[in-house]
Amino acid sequence: MIVANLKQIKSDVPAAVTVVAVSKTKPVDAIQQAYNAGHLDFGENKVQELCQKQETLPKDIRWHMIGHLQRNKVKYIAPFVHLIHGVDSERLLNEINKQGAKNNRIIDVLLQIHIAEESTKFGFSYEEAEAILSKANAFENVRITGLMGMASYTDNNGQLTSEFSGLQDFYIKLKESNNWTTLSMGMSNDYKLAVSLGSTMIRVGSLIFGSRN
Repeated sequence: MIVANLKQIKSDVPAAVTVVAVSKTKPVDAIQQAYNAGHLDFGENKVQELCQKQETLPKDIRWHMIGHLQRNKVKYIAPFVHLIHGVDSERLLNEINKQGAKNNRIIDVLLQIHIAEESTKFGFSYEEAEAILSKANAFENVRITGLMGMASYTDNNGQLTSEFSGLQDFYIKLKESNNWTTLSMGMSNDYKLAVSLGSTMIRVGSLIFGSRN
Protein backbone atom coordinates (compact mmCIF):
# COMPACT_ATOMS: atom_id res chain seq x y z
CA MET A 1 0.00 0.00 0.00
CA ILE A 2 2.79 2.43 0.86
CA VAL A 3 4.27 2.31 -2.63
CA ALA A 4 0.84 2.66 -4.28
CA ASN A 5 -0.03 5.60 -2.03
CA LEU A 6 3.24 7.34 -2.84
CA LYS A 7 2.71 6.80 -6.54
CA GLN A 8 -0.79 8.28 -6.29
CA ILE A 9 0.42 11.44 -4.55
CA LYS A 10 3.27 11.92 -7.02
CA SER A 11 0.78 11.60 -9.88
CA ASP A 12 -1.33 14.35 -8.26
CA VAL A 13 1.43 16.96 -8.37
CA PRO A 14 3.86 18.28 -11.02
CA ALA A 15 7.18 16.41 -11.27
CA ALA A 16 9.01 19.53 -10.04
CA VAL A 17 7.25 19.32 -6.64
CA THR A 18 9.24 17.45 -3.99
CA VAL A 19 7.17 15.04 -1.92
CA VAL A 20 8.58 14.68 1.60
CA ALA A 21 7.23 11.43 3.03
CA VAL A 22 6.59 12.18 6.70
CA SER A 23 7.75 9.00 8.42
CA LYS A 24 7.54 10.11 12.07
CA THR A 25 6.47 7.27 14.39
CA LYS A 26 6.57 4.84 11.47
CA PRO A 27 8.83 1.75 11.56
CA VAL A 28 12.04 1.45 9.60
CA ASP A 29 10.60 -1.26 7.32
CA ALA A 30 7.86 1.13 6.16
CA ILE A 31 10.51 3.68 5.14
CA GLN A 32 12.54 0.92 3.49
CA GLN A 33 9.52 -0.02 1.34
CA ALA A 34 9.23 3.52 0.03
CA TYR A 35 13.01 3.73 -0.44
CA ASN A 36 13.04 0.48 -2.41
CA ALA A 37 10.49 2.05 -4.75
CA GLY A 38 12.94 4.90 -5.41
CA HIS A 39 11.80 7.51 -2.90
CA LEU A 40 14.57 9.44 -1.12
CA ASP A 41 12.98 12.35 0.79
CA PHE A 42 11.72 11.57 4.30
CA GLY A 43 10.65 13.91 7.11
CA GLU A 44 10.94 13.43 10.86
CA ASN A 45 9.93 15.79 13.65
CA LYS A 46 11.92 14.38 16.59
CA VAL A 47 15.71 14.50 16.63
CA GLN A 48 16.21 11.24 18.52
CA GLU A 49 13.99 9.28 16.15
CA LEU A 50 15.61 10.93 13.14
CA CYS A 51 19.11 9.96 14.31
CA GLN A 52 18.11 6.37 15.06
CA LYS A 53 16.57 5.93 11.62
CA GLN A 54 19.47 7.63 9.87
CA GLU A 55 21.89 5.16 11.48
CA THR A 56 19.83 2.16 10.36
CA LEU A 57 18.67 3.09 6.87
CA PRO A 58 20.54 3.67 3.55
CA LYS A 59 22.89 6.63 3.60
CA ASP A 60 21.61 8.28 0.42
CA ILE A 61 18.24 9.08 2.03
CA ARG A 62 17.60 12.83 2.20
CA TRP A 63 16.44 13.50 5.74
CA HIS A 64 14.24 16.53 6.39
CA MET A 65 13.87 17.89 9.92
CA ILE A 66 10.28 19.13 9.83
CA GLY A 67 9.43 19.60 13.51
CA HIS A 68 10.18 22.39 15.95
CA LEU A 69 13.94 22.17 16.51
CA GLN A 70 15.53 23.02 19.86
CA ARG A 71 18.96 24.63 19.73
CA ASN A 72 20.60 22.03 21.96
CA LYS A 73 19.59 19.25 19.54
CA VAL A 74 21.07 20.76 16.37
CA LYS A 75 24.48 19.13 16.93
CA TYR A 76 22.98 15.65 16.57
CA ILE A 77 21.60 16.18 13.07
CA ALA A 78 24.15 18.69 11.74
CA PRO A 79 26.45 16.02 10.23
CA PHE A 80 23.82 14.62 7.86
CA VAL A 81 20.52 16.54 7.69
CA HIS A 82 19.46 17.43 4.13
CA LEU A 83 17.10 20.31 4.98
CA ILE A 84 15.85 21.93 8.19
CA HIS A 85 12.31 23.19 7.55
CA GLY A 86 11.37 25.03 10.70
CA VAL A 87 13.93 27.75 11.37
CA ASP A 88 11.92 30.17 13.48
CA SER A 89 14.46 32.28 15.40
CA GLU A 90 17.78 34.02 14.90
CA ARG A 91 19.23 32.09 17.84
CA LEU A 92 18.43 28.80 16.11
CA LEU A 93 20.02 30.09 12.91
CA ASN A 94 23.16 30.99 14.87
CA GLU A 95 23.34 27.49 16.34
CA ILE A 96 22.86 25.79 12.95
CA ASN A 97 25.63 28.02 11.57
CA LYS A 98 27.93 27.05 14.44
CA GLN A 99 27.27 23.32 14.01
CA GLY A 100 27.64 23.62 10.24
CA ALA A 101 31.11 25.08 10.75
CA LYS A 102 32.04 22.28 13.18
CA ASN A 103 30.99 19.69 10.60
CA ASN A 104 32.62 21.56 7.72
CA ARG A 105 29.40 21.78 5.76
CA ILE A 106 26.80 24.30 4.68
CA ILE A 107 23.39 23.33 6.02
CA ASP A 108 20.30 24.12 3.95
CA VAL A 109 17.36 25.61 5.83
CA LEU A 110 13.96 27.15 5.28
CA LEU A 111 12.67 30.12 7.24
CA GLN A 112 9.36 29.23 8.85
CA ILE A 113 6.76 31.96 8.44
CA HIS A 114 3.80 32.12 10.82
CA ILE A 115 0.80 32.13 8.48
CA ALA A 116 -1.80 30.27 10.58
CA GLU A 117 -4.35 31.75 12.94
CA GLU A 118 -3.34 29.31 15.69
CA SER A 119 -0.95 30.85 18.17
CA THR A 120 0.51 27.37 18.87
CA LYS A 121 2.33 27.34 15.52
CA PHE A 122 5.84 28.77 15.29
CA GLY A 123 7.47 31.10 12.80
CA PHE A 124 8.66 34.57 11.84
CA SER A 125 6.38 37.37 10.79
CA TYR A 126 7.11 38.66 7.28
CA GLU A 127 8.88 41.69 8.79
CA GLU A 128 11.07 39.52 11.03
CA ALA A 129 12.00 37.31 8.08
CA GLU A 130 13.10 40.33 6.05
CA ALA A 131 15.24 41.49 8.97
CA ILE A 132 16.91 38.06 9.13
CA LEU A 133 17.52 38.05 5.37
CA SER A 134 19.24 41.42 5.57
CA LYS A 135 22.01 39.77 7.60
CA ALA A 136 21.97 36.33 5.95
CA ASN A 137 25.56 36.77 4.74
CA ALA A 138 26.75 36.57 8.35
CA PHE A 139 25.73 32.89 8.45
CA GLU A 140 28.54 31.38 6.42
CA ASN A 141 27.58 27.75 7.10
CA VAL A 142 23.86 28.13 6.47
CA ARG A 143 22.10 28.44 3.13
CA ILE A 144 18.54 29.76 3.29
CA THR A 145 16.90 28.07 0.29
CA GLY A 146 13.35 29.30 0.77
CA LEU A 147 10.33 29.45 3.05
CA MET A 148 8.05 27.08 4.93
CA GLY A 149 4.58 27.72 6.27
CA MET A 150 1.92 25.67 8.05
CA ALA A 151 -1.63 26.77 7.38
CA SER A 152 -4.40 26.73 9.96
CA TYR A 153 -5.98 23.35 10.64
CA THR A 154 -9.31 24.06 8.99
CA ASP A 155 -11.64 22.92 6.21
CA ASN A 156 -12.24 26.54 5.25
CA ASN A 157 -10.77 26.73 1.73
CA GLY A 158 -11.01 30.50 1.65
CA GLN A 159 -8.87 30.83 4.75
CA LEU A 160 -6.32 28.28 3.50
CA THR A 161 -6.14 30.05 0.15
CA SER A 162 -5.55 33.38 1.87
CA GLU A 163 -2.75 31.97 4.08
CA PHE A 164 -0.99 30.11 1.26
CA SER A 165 -1.36 33.05 -1.17
CA GLY A 166 0.18 35.48 1.30
CA LEU A 167 3.20 33.23 1.69
CA GLN A 168 3.48 32.71 -2.05
CA ASP A 169 3.42 36.48 -2.65
CA PHE A 170 6.20 37.00 -0.11
CA TYR A 171 8.23 34.16 -1.65
CA ILE A 172 7.88 35.56 -5.17
CA LYS A 173 8.85 39.05 -3.99
CA LEU A 174 12.14 37.83 -2.51
CA LYS A 175 12.89 34.71 -4.57
CA GLU A 176 15.17 36.23 -7.22
CA SER A 177 17.36 38.31 -4.92
CA ASN A 178 17.88 35.36 -2.56
CA ASN A 179 18.29 32.53 -5.12
CA TRP A 180 15.46 30.61 -3.50
CA THR A 181 14.28 27.26 -4.84
CA THR A 182 11.85 26.01 -2.20
CA LEU A 183 8.42 27.03 -1.01
CA SER A 184 7.36 24.30 1.41
CA MET A 185 3.65 24.38 2.16
CA GLY A 186 0.90 21.79 2.10
CA MET A 187 0.31 18.56 4.03
CA SER A 188 -1.97 15.52 3.68
CA ASN A 189 -5.18 17.54 4.07
CA ASP A 190 -4.32 20.55 1.88
CA TYR A 191 -1.41 19.71 -0.45
CA LYS A 192 -3.40 19.98 -3.70
CA LEU A 193 -4.47 23.52 -2.85
CA ALA A 194 -0.93 24.42 -1.74
CA VAL A 195 0.56 23.15 -5.01
CA SER A 196 -2.01 25.11 -7.02
CA LEU A 197 -0.78 28.19 -5.13
CA GLY A 198 2.89 27.70 -5.89
CA SER A 199 4.23 25.17 -3.37
CA THR A 200 7.36 23.37 -4.58
CA MET A 201 7.55 20.96 -1.62
CA ILE A 202 4.80 19.14 0.27
CA ARG A 203 4.95 17.14 3.52
CA VAL A 204 2.68 14.10 3.40
CA GLY A 205 2.49 11.41 6.07
CA SER A 206 -0.83 9.70 6.74
CA LEU A 207 -1.82 9.48 3.07
CA ILE A 208 1.38 7.50 2.43
CA PHE A 209 1.94 5.47 5.58
CA GLY A 210 -1.59 5.33 7.00
CA SER A 211 -2.91 7.13 10.07
CA ARG A 212 -0.84 7.30 13.23
CA ASN A 213 -1.86 5.60 16.44
